[in-house]
Amino acid sequence: MADFLNTAPYRGTRDFLPEEMSVRLQVFETLYRVIETFGFQRYDGPILEPVEVYEAKSGVELAEKQLYQLTDKAGRRLALRPEMTPSVARMIAANAGRLHFPVRWYSHPNCHRYEKPQRGRVREHWQINVDIFGSESVEAEVEIFELIHAMLGALGAPRSAYELRVNDRVLMLGALAHHAGVPPEAQKGVLSVLDRWEKVPEETSRGQLGALGLAAAQIDKVAGLTRLDLDGFLALLPGEEARTSPVLRILREGLLEAPLAFNPLIVRGLDYYTSTVFEVFDVSPENRRSIFGGGRYDNLTELFSKQRIPGIGFGMGDVTLFDFLGSHGLLPAPDVAPQVLVLCQEEALRSAARAIAAALRAAGLRVVTPLEAAGLGKELKRASQRGIRFAVIVGKDEEARGAAALRDLLRSEQREVARGDLAAAIQAALGRR
Repeated sequence: MADFLNTAPYRGTRDFLPEEMSVRLQVFETLYRVIETFGFQRYDGPILEPVEVYEAKSGVELAEKQLYQLTDKAGRRLALRPEMTPSVARMIAANAGRLHFPVRWYSHPNCHRYEKPQRGRVREHWQINVDIFGSESVEAEVEIFELIHAMLGALGAPRSAYELRVNDRVLMLGALAHHAGVPPEAQKGVLSVLDRWEKVPEETSRGQLGALGLAAAQIDKVAGLTRLDLDGFLALLPGEEARTSPVLRILREGLLEAPLAFNPLIVRGLDYYTSTVFEVFDVSPENRRSIFGGGRYDNLTELFSKQRIPGIGFGMGDVTLFDFLGSHGLLPAPDVAPQVLVLCQEEALRSAARAIAAALRAAGLRVVTPLEAAGLGKELKRASQRGIRFAVIVGKDEEARGAAALRDLLRSEQREVARGDLAAAIQAALGRR
């Protein structure tokens, strides 16, 4: 007995058959349209980057535990990109001299992380990335939040389906220093613990804080921060730090209509965030979790250049996005079947059938023609089983009149239509469904 190779995809990756791919493309194309109405331009970059890019700023967990690494023939250490932000920062720094800031860019790369596959997490995913470079204005935050609201709205999500949770790392670090007395060298570790606070028992988090050198009283104060609302949080801070926070200004002044909520546990796990951080949460009881997030990274381009170019953006991963859409019944139906079958009743009419098929394709219709002769009845039955809506039948008499028979396979109706009117007749019927 032959030993066949495994047909399953590598663990943590996925195959997308045409029906699922159709759903994905409908969702993505909707998002592209919305993003571009805000003036963002699409870019792309290489799937391979030097490992040092991620070791420098993305955090120990990602760099040491989640990178897919390889060494090329020249001994260079490379990684499959786990995210796009360091790559786009490199591209911005490399081309800063010819760009007109602020720059609005977006991309849709596939990214790779070696982590345990589970609901919401796989090893290869696709992520829509949206970034603004070259502005420190609070209006950049406002625009990003407005865009997120518009993107989810275009997919049919009501405001009640999600919550945009925001925080400011400057405020959090100020509270850790002034209220809890956390020394600078421990603050990064404390942020990592806070990032996972709701995912593990509180006693586990307290133990991790103790391992960082915090005393019991400090741990109590850090734990207390996680339960404060905005007013309680601000009462612990010096006035200057609070006044300069873009998050505070947006919340206090009501600068946009998106469902924003202050949350001290939003700190984001990546080290390069400098101020504003946010996550979009699904409020459905069946899928209560973060869908995607992002923040402000004002120093990231300094890895590549002396020029400081502030940035803010987010990455919307496909796995959690589709879980969200599925939980709320917002996924579109697949639309993959050809719309028209063109066939002829005798061999001499094949050229005429091909010409009709070409004209219908030029009009934007999805058209197939038989590859093997199977007889008119069998071809029509097959077309109906495949979900093809129309058949255009070229017969000798119709051809002599410059026409063809148009059969609606869904309604079992047939009429003669002039060849020049076929595309319009089919498109009108498809519009009526």
